[in-house]
Amino acid sequence: MNDHPVIARIRLNPHSRDVQRDLRDATQMHRTVMRMVPDNLGNAPRQQAGLLYRLEETDTSSTLLVQAATLDPARLPTGYGKADVKSLVPMFTALRKGLGVRYRIVLNPAKRERLSLDEKGKRGRILPLSGADADQWWLRRATEAGLDLHVLTPTSMEPARPRTPNASGMRHSLLRYDGTATVTDPDALKDAVIHGIGRGKPYGAGLLSLAPAATA
Repeated sequence: MNDHPVIARIRLNPHSRDVQRDLRDATQMHRTVMRMVPDNLGNAPRQQAGLLYRLEETDTSSTLLVQAATLDPARLPTGYGKADVKSLVPMFTALRKGLGVRYRIVLNPAKRERLSLDEKGKRGRILPLSGADADQWWLRRATEAGLDLHVLTPTSMEPARPRTPNASGMRHSLLRYDGTATVTDPDALKDAVIHGIGRGKPYGAGLLSLAPAATA
């Protein structure tokens, strides 16, 4: 994977049956966006492609943001939506310490359950975080990613629910954070943008978007 990914902004066609199916099924959405990256990427194709995505919905439209080392929107189902692809190189070039930015990210804040000494050697369940615990989780991860947060506004999202028969009980809690921050470590921030943050990346979490802020 190169370190200069591209991002596609796809305005989804609400009349497409493929779109309607994907909006109901997080697993199908992941399969569709993976069609945009090259074939034969080995046992971990999403990681090899550097693929991240985020769904943004309003009352009138649905837009899919897809980021990877390389993308071919022509491989999407016919009539899926209109795609605009651009390089992230200009954004990376502009990053510098002290720069004020606006950010948006959808996350799956979680921690691993601590087990008793009697259960030594076993791994605890992954537990979703909410409220102040989720806010603190994002604050820590943002600091590690080279951001000094000034504002973090959480918005609860519809959980991602895979609808495959063997995953009927699975759900991935999602929170969107919007706010402002100051760049403290451009290299760490670039790495976080390229690789994403946290769990749930196959279900639309982890993609960090940045834009210049008028004030820090």
